[in-house]
Amino acid sequence: MNAIKKPVNIVEVTYARTKASVNTDNMGMREMQQRVFAKRDAQHLLVKAPPASGKSRALMFVALDKLYNQGRKKVVVAVPERSIGASFSSTSLTKFGFFADWEVKAKHNLCDPGSSQGKVGAFIDFLNDPTAATLVCTHATLRFAFEKLDPAAFAGTVLAIDEFHHVSADTETNRLGALLREVMHGSDVHIVAMTGSYFRGDSVPVLSAEDEARFTPVTFNYYDQLNGYEYLNSLGIGHHFYQGRYTDAIGEVFDLNKKTIVHIPNVNSGESTKDKIEEVGFIIDSIGHVESTHPDTGIISIRRNDNGEILRLADLVDDTDQKKRADTLHYLSTVASKDRDAVDVILALGMAKEGFDWPFAEHALTVGYRASLTEVIQIIGRVTRDSEGKEHAQFTNLIAEPDASQGEVKVSVNNMLKAITASLLMEQVLAQNFTFKMKRIGDDDAQAPGVITIKGFKEPSTERVKQIIETDLNDLKATILQDDTFAKAAAGSVDPETTNKVLIPKIIRERYPELDESQVEELRQQVVVDSVIKNGEVREVGDKRFIKMAEKFVNIDDININLIDSVNPFQRAFEVLSKSVTPSVLRIIQDSITATRVEVTEDEAKVAWPKMQQWAKLNGRPNVRSEDPTEKRYAEIVLFLQRKKQERDAAARATQMVDEA
Repeated sequence: MNAIKKPVNIVEVTYARTKASVNTDNMGMREMQQRVFAKRDAQHLLVKAPPASGKSRALMFVALDKLYNQGRKKVVVAVPERSIGASFSSTSLTKFGFFADWEVKAKHNLCDPGSSQGKVGAFIDFLNDPTAATLVCTHATLRFAFEKLDPAAFAGTVLAIDEFHHVSADTETNRLGALLREVMHGSDVHIVAMTGSYFRGDSVPVLSAEDEARFTPVTFNYYDQLNGYEYLNSLGIGHHFYQGRYTDAIGEVFDLNKKTIVHIPNVNSGESTKDKIEEVGFIIDSIGHVESTHPDTGIISIRRNDNGEILRLADLVDDTDQKKRADTLHYLSTVASKDRDAVDVILALGMAKEGFDWPFAEHALTVGYRASLTEVIQIIGRVTRDSEGKEHAQFTNLIAEPDASQGEVKVSVNNMLKAITASLLMEQVLAQNFTFKMKRIGDDDAQAPGVITIKGFKEPSTERVKQIIETDLNDLKATILQDDTFAKAAAGSVDPETTNKVLIPKIIRERYPELDESQVEELRQQVVVDSVIKNGEVREVGDKRFIKMAEKFVNIDDININLIDSVNPFQRAFEVLSKSVTPSVLRIIQDSITATRVEVTEDEAKVAWPKMQQWAKLNGRPNVRSEDPTEKRYAEIVLFLQRKKQERDAAARATQMVDEA
C-alpha cells in the first residue's frame, strides 16, 4: 500500500490557527464554553457545536451553576454509548478557576458494563436519594427508567442529553423523543441538549417547531472552532472512485504513514463483500505480516511490506470475542488517546464515530456511501481534533463507480450524487460565515470585515427569519441537499434560476409552513447568496475583492441578487466529479439522471419562458435529443407547455359541448 494516490478533494479549507477556540479564560472556559455559560439561566438550552469544542465540559459548568445557584437538586447526563460516558467522569475544575468541581460517584456512573435494564433500579434510587447530585447513563437506561417513572419524577432535575440528534419528533417510533416531550410538558425539568450535528439523516426533524421554540440556542460553528486551533492548518474532504472490489482499490488512497481510521462498509451495502472478517484480513495482509497480537489490549503488530517498520492496528470490526474488543476499546480510550505511538490504524465498522476521541487521527478513510449526514459529520469530526504535529486532516470517501453491465446502476448513481452533496454541505459548514446586507445608495464601499452588501438583497424582516438564519441555516441546507429532486438539479439537469427560484423555495415552504411568501423569499435569498459566496473563489487585487461566479470574476462591490440567482451554487462539485471519472462512467451518470429527470412544473416553465424565447431567437426550436442539457431541458418544457395547452383546449371543448347541450 505504498503507492499513494491523492484523492479528488471537493473541499479544501485553510485555517488561520488563531488559538482563539483553545485558549481559556480565568474560569478555565474556552470560547464556546463561555458562550454556553452566558445562557446558563435558560430552562431549555440547545448547544450546537462541533466535535472537540468542549461540549462535555460546557455542560459541567452549566450544570454546576444550576445545582449551586439555580435551585436544581440533581443532574442526569444521558449519552448514546457507554464509551462516551467517560467524557463526563469526575473532573477538577477549581484548579482552573471555576467555583466547584464536577464529581460523579462510582455507583452513579451507569456506563460500566451490564444491561441497561439492569441499571434502572440504580437510576430510580438516585432520583430518590436526597444526597445524590450527579448521574451518567446511556440513552437506553434513561428510556427504560422512564417506563417506570412519571414525568413528575424529574422535577428539580437537570436532564442533559448528549448527541441530541438521536431524538426525533416522531414520538411514535422514537422513545427518546417521546420521553423528552413528556418531561418537558409534565415537570419543571431543565434540559441541556448537546449535539455536534443536527442532521438526523432522515426527513423527520429532531424536535417539533412548537418544542424547539422553547429552547434557547447556542451555536458555535465549525469555522470558528477550526480557525481557532493551534496546530491544525487545513482540511480536505474528497472522494476516490473505484471499479471492482474495494479491497483491490483501497491501497490507492490508504497512506500508512498517516494515523488513519478506516470504516469498512456495512455488510448490507453494495460495496461490501458480505464477509467483514475476511475484509479485515485482506486489509491486514495487504499492509504486511502479522508479528503478534497483544494479549491484554488486542493491538495487532504488523511488519509493513513496504519499509519493514512495525505498524500497530486496532481491530474493532471483529466482534466474535466481546472481551477482546472491550479490552481494545479501553486501551484506545485510556492509552492511545494520550500516546501518539500507541496505535497507527483503527479498523471499524459501526464504532469509532460518535464521541470517539483519538486526537492524533489524521485521515478518515470511509468505504461506501453513508446515508446519514450525521454519520459523515461524526466521522469527519474524528480527524478534526487539534493535536501537536497534525497540520492537515483528511476525509476520503471510497465510492464504487456505476457499471452499466451490472444491475443497480440507478442506486450507484444516486449514492455518488448523495456523497457529493454531503461534501457540499460540509463545505458550507466549514467555510467562513458572512453577514449579507442590502446595498443602499450612498453606502461606503469600505465594508466591515465579514459583511457583504448586495444590490436587490432582501434582509430578514421578522425575528423568526433572523432566528432561522442565525441558528438553522445549515440544517435547512441539509434538507435542501438531501432532496432527490434538488440533487439531480444541482448535477446540471435543471436551469440554475429554476433551482434557485423554484426548487429551493418549495423546500423552504415544506420545512417552514408558517412562513409567508415574503419571508420565504428572504430566506431563499439568504440560502442562495450564502451558498454561492461560500462556494465561490475569492481573490484580492489591491484593495478590491473579486469572486468567481459563472466562470468569471466579479467585483464583490458590484454583485447583485440577479447575478447570484443565475449561478448554480453547487455546480462546481459536479464539475469535479466529471473530471474524476471516465467519460463512459460520466455518460452512465448523465443517462441515469435523464431517465429519472425532474418533472417540469408550471413554476419552472414560468421562470424559464423569457430565457427560452431569447434562446430560440438565436438558435431556433430546441431539440429534445440535443447533447446540450440546457437545450434538452428547454425542449422538455416546450413539450410540457404543449401538453398543458392540449389539456386546456380539450377542457374548453368539453365545457362548450355541455353548454350547447
